[in-house]
Amino acid sequence: MCSSLRAHPRSRWWALIVISLTQLVVVLDCTIVNIALPRAQAALGLSDGQRQWVVTAYALAFGALLLLGGRIADYVGRKRVFMIGMVGFGAASLYGGFAQQGWELILARGLQGAFAALLAPAALALLTVAFPSGRERNTAFAVFGTVAGTGAAVGLLLGGVLTEFADWRWCLLVNLFFVAIGVIGGALFLTESKAEGENRYDVWGAICVTLGLGALVYGFSRAENGWADPLTIAFLAIGVVLLAVFVWVESRVAQPLLPLRVVADRVRGAAFLIQGIAGAIMIGATIYLTFHLQFVLGMGALQAGLASLPLPIATMVLAPIATKLLSVIGPRPQLVVGPLFAAVGLFLLSGITPDGAYFVQIAPGLVLLGIGMGFVFIPLQNLALSGVAPHDAGVASAVANSSMQIGGSIGLSVFTAVYAASVGGRSQADLAPQQLTDAYGWTFITASILMVVASVIAATMVRGTKEQLLPAQDTPVLTAH
Repeated sequence: MCSSLRAHPRSRWWALIVISLTQLVVVLDCTIVNIALPRAQAALGLSDGQRQWVVTAYALAFGALLLLGGRIADYVGRKRVFMIGMVGFGAASLYGGFAQQGWELILARGLQGAFAALLAPAALALLTVAFPSGRERNTAFAVFGTVAGTGAAVGLLLGGVLTEFADWRWCLLVNLFFVAIGVIGGALFLTESKAEGENRYDVWGAICVTLGLGALVYGFSRAENGWADPLTIAFLAIGVVLLAVFVWVESRVAQPLLPLRVVADRVRGAAFLIQGIAGAIMIGATIYLTFHLQFVLGMGALQAGLASLPLPIATMVLAPIATKLLSVIGPRPQLVVGPLFAAVGLFLLSGITPDGAYFVQIAPGLVLLGIGMGFVFIPLQNLALSGVAPHDAGVASAVANSSMQIGGSIGLSVFTAVYAASVGGRSQADLAPQQLTDAYGWTFITASILMVVASVIAATMVRGTKEQLLPAQDTPVLTAH
């Protein structure tokens, strides 16, 4: 039986803690294995190509299945799907933690991504239900956005600590701690909600978008072999065609997997594009910083993790400032200026040299990148879901998350292709430190250009007053069960 109600205020804030911890584990799992990759590669005998897929398998499965996960959450019930996703994520992490062969680790990472695709949209939709409007919503989304923005960097630090003092396998097994909190907290503080009315699954849409995104990301991952490679071209073409068919299907079915109205809105579409670029940077570009710290500067896993701290610290320090500015000047100025800060930081990182001092060549760039990402992530989640109908809450949440994950997958593939082109296809063992830093520098320059593009998107597509862009105080409360 349905009733329109608000959760008890105290329960809502506890729910925010549970959901934020969930978002943390989902995001940090994109990067937590990055620092552990050299040791995992040696222990399981992974090739350089397989090493990349330890990261890509997670982001690809996550991004490709998020839309379906969002609809499942809307139809089955967001709390129920949240709990299923939590348990499945924990089981996949346990399997990966005890992997004995490279393919087992890659499979486990793919399973993690698949269950995260259930978990993440359900969590964000539950947050939208608990905080439907007003100042409390802005605060809740600021907390959530800060966690999302810093999760990738926290993953690098935590991965370094676990690899240094325990074993690389704990980069997966540590998830069991978060899962336990999520399951217990979810049972106690989350309120069930689902989309009303008759619900049918868009099977053909799910098939087209999943295979289309998978083909696209795989095509980009092969680009390191050359953009003229026949298989690269074939997979990219197949991906584009399948996604075009997906759009055609969605415009004709009664209950589409992705209602085009969700992405057709210019402001919301801009938010999704910017989120994709941010994912490319936080997931795709940071791995090359990790390689520089370990392979060129000779840092251990813990040192490399600590060296990444200026990024999340800068973002967290900026978060309360960005939150206050959100209600004063609105999201647009932050989304225009933030990417430019990040672009300058990435450009500074492109100047790294084998003998350069960390506090001269790396720390300033990370601080600027963290400041820029703070201005991006704080308003972004709110803007991406602003004005979404209750029936579409899960799928809109899925698009927001999918944008970041697919952006991360494609970004990592593109940066890998840039790196491969820079080194002429030679293996890392055959390269001098200067050649490595030159190659890493080109990936950071590419990332810097992408952040400038994000600023241009915000300037041209995010239009309207702050009152129009942010939810009004009288936004209807979503129906809860």
